Amino acid sequence: MGVGDEVRYIGVGERRVRLALRQQLAGTARVGSPEEVAEALVALHGSDPATVYLAVGARLVDPSGTVVETERALYEDRSLVRMHGMRHTVFAFPTELSAVVHASTGLTVAARERAKLLKDMAKAGAPDATWLKEVEAAALAALGRRGQATAAELTEDEPRLREQFVYAAGKSYEGVHSVSSRLLKVLGVEGKVVRGRPLGSWISTQFRWAVAPPHPELDVAEAQAELLRRWLTVCGPATEADLKWWTGWKVTDVRRALTTIRAVRVSVDEGPAYVVDGDAGPVEGPVEPWAALLPGLDPTAMGWQQRDWYLAPSLRPALFDRSGNVGPTVWWNGRVVGGWGQRPDGEIVWRLLDTEGVGSEAEAAVAVEAERLRGWVGATRVTPRFRVPLEKELAGGTG
Repeated sequence: MGVGDEVRYIGVGERRVRLALRQQLAGTARVGSPEEVAEALVALHGSDPATVYLAVGARLVDPSGTVVETERALYEDRSLVRMHGMRHTVFAFPTELSAVVHASTGLTVAARERAKLLKDMAKAGAPDATWLKEVEAAALAALGRRGQATAAELTEDEPRLREQFVYAAGKSYEGVHSVSSRLLKVLGVEGKVVRGRPLGSWISTQFRWAVAPPHPELDVAEAQAELLRRWLTVCGPATEADLKWWTGWKVTDVRRALTTIRAVRVSVDEGPAYVVDGDAGPVEGPVEPWAALLPGLDPTAMGWQQRDWYLAPSLRPALFDRSGNVGPTVWWNGRVVGGWGQRPDGEIVWRLLDTEGVGSEAEAAVAVEAERLRGWVGATRVTPRFRVPLEKELAGGTG
């Protein structure tokens, strides 16, 4: 796997330099467009719609046009696409990567989700797979005619989408599902439909649907190798545990992809790790001191499973929810040092939790970033979809 006689150790300091440059967080590493951000980071978390915009804005040289430019990329040029990806999570990807994501991570999940839908319908005495295929074909045809549509709008063209069935009858979590909500979710995982424009502003969680852009069907192993190569180029070194967690693959798939791309084994504090071929040497650094305010679920904060090298364990109770979702974070020179929130009047407020090596220079830099964020967010009130203790406290004005 490209492993030499000597395995190079990459320490925390160098890992933080790599993070600053490759995650486009240092001032000199910022870029000019949402496409450049997505291309570099591979994937932008989209479970919370606001995360895509906030993650882009934090990495632009001039963030004043963040909303307009990101909407252009997502809904006009379609150079970015929101779709299901790793770990059955919604991300925004460069459109040219959609085939790789679909083949490498979507196919297995898609098969499982369709089987689950059919099983749930059968238990409820709902129509069979043939009926569902007919409804699916009609829904896709209607969506093609409309261009973009909500589930409610599609039921006007295909009334069978309104059909409902009882889910988990007799269980404590029993509920009623509509065919439209479950079917559109399955079609999204299968790569047949993608999220279109939101019904409201850029922070809205309600989306229209659109037919997915056409893409070739790729070999699964080749697609996995390509996705892992792209991610490891940005996030290496990473351990096998990091790779398995981020991709959501089986460990055998991770190891096969590492072999295919001739990944090079190195050493980090957590143990054996990997970088892409040619990336085992020292990186240029150090970088100029930098600060950043990143949103909840930012791809950098959520980039690795083993995070102690950039996020002290003592900070996790304040910055994560019970499901493991990270909230808004404050960064200084490659590590998380606190969190931030937005008050009802729009003010960006923040608090430092880890003050080791953080002095007046850091506080001044964080204040600049807070004002920079406030400048482009304007009057929009952004509330994270997954709220964490410190963000709740700061946003409530009690911090």
